[in-house]
Amino acid sequence: MRLFRLLKIAAVSLRFGVDEFVLGHERVRLLRALISVLLSWRKLEHPRAVRLRLALEALGPIFVKFGQVLSTRRDLLPTDIAEELAKLQDQVPPFPAEQVEATLARVYGRPVGEVFNSFERAPVASASVAQVHLARLPDGTDVAVKVLRPGIAQVIANDLALLDVGATLIELLWADGKRLRPHEVVAEFARHLEEELDLMREASNASQLRRNFERSPLLLVPEVYWDHCSSEVMVMQRMRGTPVSQVAALRAQGVDIPRLARAGVEIFFTQVFRDGFFHADMHPGNIFVTPQGQYIALDFGIMGSLTEVDKNYLAQNFLAFFRRDYRRVAEAHIESGWAPKDTRVDELEAAVRTVC
Repeated sequence: MRLFRLLKIAAVSLRFGVDEFVLGHERVRLLRALISVLLSWRKLEHPRAVRLRLALEALGPIFVKFGQVLSTRRDLLPTDIAEELAKLQDQVPPFPAEQVEATLARVYGRPVGEVFNSFERAPVASASVAQVHLARLPDGTDVAVKVLRPGIAQVIANDLALLDVGATLIELLWADGKRLRPHEVVAEFARHLEEELDLMREASNASQLRRNFERSPLLLVPEVYWDHCSSEVMVMQRMRGTPVSQVAALRAQGVDIPRLARAGVEIFFTQVFRDGFFHADMHPGNIFVTPQGQYIALDFGIMGSLTEVDKNYLAQNFLAFFRRDYRRVAEAHIESGWAPKDTRVDELEAAVRTVC
């Protein structure tokens, strides 16, 4: 099964011309020329960024997640690629409505029409692990219904196994491979994906964040309707707003952008230092804004928590950065274990100063 998956990855990569990204380095120019001859029949009609997005979508959830992470790093990516990968945040091709209704009927033990007064078959958002449909409860409450993709757990398990093999190859073939601890990276990635596959856990996360900001004028969190939730389905209050990335639209609504930015910083620091519980997947697809300038948080599959030691470490780092005390930044990293204990403080200090 994993061999077939590996062959599919290679086939999709070649079909969409992803080899262009891999073979772009001057060191492999001979191999690049050879592949160009062998694949001279191939017609690549779309721009490179579109082809990369289509390839990631074709390869499934883990690759889509990878694209989502990359899309937030506009400091590292060319503009065309960053903008195209941003579409992976909530515009992944949806799975059929028939499968959605089959999942709902199995979870609830009755047809969808008996559970909801109305149910929109076309999704309003579709991501790598689940998609969202709008509906209305029998009492007239407008809700959003999040449904897991069928069979997604097995697909993720197979891809994670391949990633683990890739981690082994990195350690064996690359001089710095072990230092990067690729197996630990894969394990961390697997843990977050496992959490996203349980919508009851996500519902619990949403409820906790809503309690934390219950009286806050800055952040809105949807209410969860527990009687309609399961590990495969999450039903929550429908929220109306504009994605935070659509700055022009927000300005047209009269939203004060500088004030919005200050509120975003306050929300972040409140989650981290007051609650020690924070939204850890806040890409633009998960953050909306009301016409009144309130943030709306969505998608609570990945959350983070901090101990008092963690908070202290972060606070010391922030203060040291603000004061440009890069030696203290280096010391805090070593003391917290984020850098190996045998790291030379002066060398790390010099590296931090160079970057900052």
